[in-house]
Amino acid sequence: MRREASILHLDLDAFFAAVEQRDKPSLRGRPVVVGGTGGRGVVATASYEARAYGARSAMSTAEARRRCPSGTAFLGGRFAAYRRTSDVVMELLGELSPLVEPVSIDEAYVDLAAGAGLDLSVDGVTALARRLKERIAEATGGVTGSVGIGSSKLMAKIGSDLDKPDGLVVVPPGRELEVLHPLSVTRLGGVGPATAERLHQVGVKTVGDLAAKSLPDLVALAGRAHGTGLYALARAEDDRPVVAEREAKSISQEETFARDLTDRAVLGRYVEGMAARVGSRLRAAAYSGRTVTLKLRRYDFTTLTRSQTLPQPTDDPRVIASIAHRLLAEAGTQGGLRLLGVGVSGLSLYAQGDLFADGEPAADDDVGAADDRPEEVPEPLTAEARWWPGQDVRHDELGAGWVWGRGLGRVTVRFEGPLTPPGPVRTLASDDPALHPAEPPDWRAPPP
Repeated sequence: MRREASILHLDLDAFFAAVEQRDKPSLRGRPVVVGGTGGRGVVATASYEARAYGARSAMSTAEARRRCPSGTAFLGGRFAAYRRTSDVVMELLGELSPLVEPVSIDEAYVDLAAGAGLDLSVDGVTALARRLKERIAEATGGVTGSVGIGSSKLMAKIGSDLDKPDGLVVVPPGRELEVLHPLSVTRLGGVGPATAERLHQVGVKTVGDLAAKSLPDLVALAGRAHGTGLYALARAEDDRPVVAEREAKSISQEETFARDLTDRAVLGRYVEGMAARVGSRLRAAAYSGRTVTLKLRRYDFTTLTRSQTLPQPTDDPRVIASIAHRLLAEAGTQGGLRLLGVGVSGLSLYAQGDLFADGEPAADDDVGAADDRPEEVPEPLTAEARWWPGQDVRHDELGAGWVWGRGLGRVTVRFEGPLTPPGPVRTLASDDPALHPAEPPDWRAPPP
């Protein structure tokens, strides 16, 4: 731990739902649920109005529909809108310090000690956090964030969660255990439902209870690595640094889908196409790479990657695709995928692979031939299936709006935006040639 409270943690409040309410004025103050909207959908985020009825993240959408009242908006999510808003917030954090560690699209740590001329007293960081929260709300059109500041990542994260939404908690140095020990043990990172159940069986319900356990007891209960980590966290011992985001040098290709995809055959065709494009770009740049990475964004907007490192570099799309297929099989498609990406990193100037390896082309093979074949793509969506709840659209005559619902060959659109009052609802034919998908609206007022 540090001698001063100089690590800040920001957690944007019900972020996806907050962006939806900002961009759709008719939803402000109403329950909003973002996530999969189909029969097997899962909630990614619920607004605080929806949480009052018991809706929560990771709950099935069907269960959320049963709990929430009529009129609750169930939306499919718009990652481009969330990313645009997140980028604005991350830029503000970067003005405080060069050491900003994004944890996810709506969460980040900031090392205030690395900032220039900042007052790191408790009063100083409290005032800094208040100004930051005001700037975030102003820059994002009203999206709020909860801030925690402490002497470690652990205490900053705990602080941001203590007074949500729109909270601010500074944990003064020396008072970490006073704040930490009364809390439920589930507040600690790494204590999921299974670990919590094992701890409850031995009488551990609070972090203070956990701190009373010996190291051998915790190792026997949770294993050496996990038990040792819990022993340290219960004593507020956390010296993890804030690590600025560094992007590996790589060549990659991504596809974002209009609807969640679970069909392995369809996803496999996307993998083939992306591997072909990555291989083509590698050869065009005279590069090859050793690590193939598959990127997935699931129905709940969580993003994960799976990688495999080869014994020698490659630029062969067949090798890239083969590995990506295997990584996809290991990761699974449960719940549906919103984004799929294939990339190659660990780049070096072109080096010929093992000519005698199975599946590798000979030196005079036409390795570019795959790029000349027409790419196999999934069957086109029906006119109705093009539209999904919450989607941004534009009508040639009626202007900008968003999809309220669809069915029976029709699509219902509410024509409004972040800078308008609640707008009118119109029902159109799903194949109306004047209706088009659109980019997310800009919530910022145009300059005078």
